[in-house]
Amino acid sequence: MRAPQLTPASRILVAGHRGLAGSALCRRLRAAGHENLVLATSSEVDLRDRAAAGAWLAEHRPDVVVLAAERGGRGGAGGPADVLSDNLRIQTSVLDAARVVAVPRLLFLASACLYPRESRQPIRESSLMSGPLEPATEFYAIAKIAGLAQVRAVREQDGLAWISALPTNLYGPGDDFHAPHGLAGLMRAVHEAAQIGAPSVTVPGSGTPRREFLHVDDLAEACVALLEQYDDPTPVNIGTGRDISTADLAKMLAETIGYTGAIEFDPAAPDGAPRRVLDIRTMTGLGWEPRTRLRAGIAATYEWYLDNTALPRQREAVRGHEMVG
Repeated sequence: MRAPQLTPASRILVAGHRGLAGSALCRRLRAAGHENLVLATSSEVDLRDRAAAGAWLAEHRPDVVVLAAERGGRGGAGGPADVLSDNLRIQTSVLDAARVVAVPRLLFLASACLYPRESRQPIRESSLMSGPLEPATEFYAIAKIAGLAQVRAVREQDGLAWISALPTNLYGPGDDFHAPHGLAGLMRAVHEAAQIGAPSVTVPGSGTPRREFLHVDDLAEACVALLEQYDDPTPVNIGTGRDISTADLAKMLAETIGYTGAIEFDPAAPDGAPRRVLDIRTMTGLGWEPRTRLRAGIAATYEWYLDNTALPRQREAVRGHEMVG
């Protein structure tokens, strides 16, 4: 099969366009001249509803679908049954509807947390399904693995140029700063500690796990590169190939925010996998590479947080001090 060309006239449906990944992709597509975007909020179309999703795609008949809609697998509302059920229903509804109208090009975004907990580092795409999953994200991962399988099955049975990708941990504008985990949640915690002059801030876990973090604008560029160039059943890693310990990440956040208190750790909180960093040779082979260094990306994200989330008096107070880039 040959992947259809992405042109300014292409009708591109971004499912999950208000989320971190989807919103960044919309910004990137518009910047590249793709104005024919098909978008709808969850109140307009409930993607868990098979009939509603089917009617929506039948009406708009997109040339390209990017499935970035999901229910987060850790720390979100609801429990594991909700995470599993909602993600399975979203994926099945959208993928089945896209198949009915024979959407020629589709990109399914999964996650690097699908890899086994004890994967050899850096993780290659061939490590999928090679061992037990990380328990903290098991049900989310199972749902997403089903999505990967459905994409491959449609390719095999119908010959459509559908592809999948496995992004690493994302951060950037539009992140969920109220999440109890991840870079954004830790940024908020350090910011709030700085605002009240707390003598210390507590980071969940031991501080030793190592993770990589990809700015969401770099993810958006990678998605466009995949849509333009990639056509293979193997899911593709999207990351930086560089990791950092939780302890060093917390220190970098404190330096950026200007927090001078102590950073403490809570070893009673689960660490998750000891390390997760991706092998990104498939993506770099397409000519893509991440452009945003972590320290610079954190500084820009903190600026966005101050402009869009923090209270005006907090913004004024913080900007009275020099930020470390």
